[in-house]
Amino acid sequence: MVFTWRAIKRTAAGFVLASGVAICGIGQGTAAADEPEWQHATAFNGTPKYGPDAQVFDYVNPQAPKGGSVRLAASGGFDTFNMLAQKGNIAPGILNIYESLMEPSLDEEDISAQYGLLADAVRFPDDYSWVEYRLNPQARWHDGVPVSAEDVVWSFEKAIELDPKRKFYFQNVEKTEIVDTHTIRFDFDVSGNRELPKIMGQLTILPKHWWKGTSAKGEPRDISRTTLEPPLGSGPYRIRDFSPNRQVIYERVEDYWGKDLPIRVGTHNFDEIRYISFLDFAVQFEAFKGDQYDFHVERSSSQWAKRYDFPAVRDGRVVKEIFPDRSSGVMQGFFLNLRREKFRDPEVRQALNYVYDFETTNEIVSANLLKRVNSYFAGTELASSGLPEGKELEILEEVRDQVPPEVFTEEFKNPVGGNPRNVRANLREAVTLLRKAGFELKDRKMIDPATGEQLSIEFLYSDKGSERTLLPYAKNLESIGIDPVLRLVDTSQFINRVRNRDFDTVVLAIGQSLSPGNEQREYWGSAAADNESSANYAGIKNPAIDHLIDKVIFAEDRETLIAATRALDRVLLWNHYVVPQFYSDETRTARWNRFGHPEKMPEYSTGFPEIWWYDEALAARTEAAR
Repeated sequence: MVFTWRAIKRTAAGFVLASGVAICGIGQGTAAADEPEWQHATAFNGTPKYGPDAQVFDYVNPQAPKGGSVRLAASGGFDTFNMLAQKGNIAPGILNIYESLMEPSLDEEDISAQYGLLADAVRFPDDYSWVEYRLNPQARWHDGVPVSAEDVVWSFEKAIELDPKRKFYFQNVEKTEIVDTHTIRFDFDVSGNRELPKIMGQLTILPKHWWKGTSAKGEPRDISRTTLEPPLGSGPYRIRDFSPNRQVIYERVEDYWGKDLPIRVGTHNFDEIRYISFLDFAVQFEAFKGDQYDFHVERSSSQWAKRYDFPAVRDGRVVKEIFPDRSSGVMQGFFLNLRREKFRDPEVRQALNYVYDFETTNEIVSANLLKRVNSYFAGTELASSGLPEGKELEILEEVRDQVPPEVFTEEFKNPVGGNPRNVRANLREAVTLLRKAGFELKDRKMIDPATGEQLSIEFLYSDKGSERTLLPYAKNLESIGIDPVLRLVDTSQFINRVRNRDFDTVVLAIGQSLSPGNEQREYWGSAAADNESSANYAGIKNPAIDHLIDKVIFAEDRETLIAATRALDRVLLWNHYVVPQFYSDETRTARWNRFGHPEKMPEYSTGFPEIWWYDEALAARTEAAR
């Protein structure tokens, strides 16, 4: 995963070595007879689509015009450009100036496929116990200084020193070594983890010489502190101008060193990318309608159904377009904080699912445009279904005495509401479960006899629009004697409270790769539960889940990976850590009609803005050309 923690990995099929790793690009370098060959690309489960002689990828327009600008919206403000400092809010779009060793394509079923960027080749042994990356000799920082192996090692060491999340993610790196000026080696403390060589290629590389130098004021720079001095990068853009908490402008680097790489041809076509910060989603949407930014991703089904009948849409100046989302799964729901005593009984957690009436909310609020989350990998082949069998059952047998018995006897299904009869039946079942957990319903209040206090649940949120789904849920909770407290806070308070685990429940979404691996420890592993910087928001500590995560990480082939992931999914579901909400398997977008995109779009991404371009003819018709 890349370090925004929002990126998604992929997987595919093809030539596989005896060890199970799929590689290609034979002949990309020479090696001793007993050493692995250098490769131009890697993939877990097959041959990467693009060979070493590829000049351009299929999903781009290599003749795309360069020029123009695009304005994008960002949520919240920013007060630093330092992506490693554990303080402040990082500027949106900062990765436009940086690069990693390798980068995935956008159109392969195997999303684990990676191609050379700062590194032009990679190699590792059949047991995945180490990896070496060879830097492209043409790679340059914007000041002309070559990117070196020393930059890579320093970037890694600073990342794990300053960021607990990265330290946890890269915990299996035992040793780093500068082999020569252009070659870096990472040794691992385990073998058989086929993802480890790949994730090292996703490391964002920073310029050591710049961070060890002094600013224009003669002050020493400090990588551990926030800064608003525009940093040096190696990527296709640099920071041109900014206003803290308001906007940051990136300009295209005319002499960018990597513009002719196959992974770069036809990409990064805008002369300028401008990110504008908004503190309120309602204000942000009104700004879009007023042509204050160009491209909007609509995450509210209700808004998509009801709020796009404005003049610019009717006359074609704003274009609505839906892109299928095939690249990832997701678990979105009410994450329950198991650190709170009231949520430690699984029957309490299950009861809260019976109270949630997805079907009615979906019809009234979301125009039936959403689907119920029924898996931690919803919308993918990794989602469990039916009863376990075959290899999945074999894996689950290893933890049979540590998991709910329903894992083996019942298919997990969410309660179904949608009409008064179903809702009443679900609420009765919720009361029954709460009574089994020791609560009593007295005077229309759900009471804990041990304390005499009413069961209360605080819902923490930062977007007032969330109330469209929270209010119906709160009403149902009140009907069985639970006291729901809706707590609206600003974005910074929300982030801090979630980070400090100071919440009862929050609505969160964990995006999932089609090729899950080490990040599962970060999401559900016991070691991450007490780490404030981790994504184990629920505080899960379960040895059976730890065991199944290792089964996913050390899977030797795609078949085993799918079986292990479904087993993990099934056990997570039957422990009721989350009240599942909803998801959409498409990306709904609206844009001011001044941009072009390739006729054949990539299958696993909108590619915006990387592979789009500014269309002067279209822009002229919007009467707002830039």
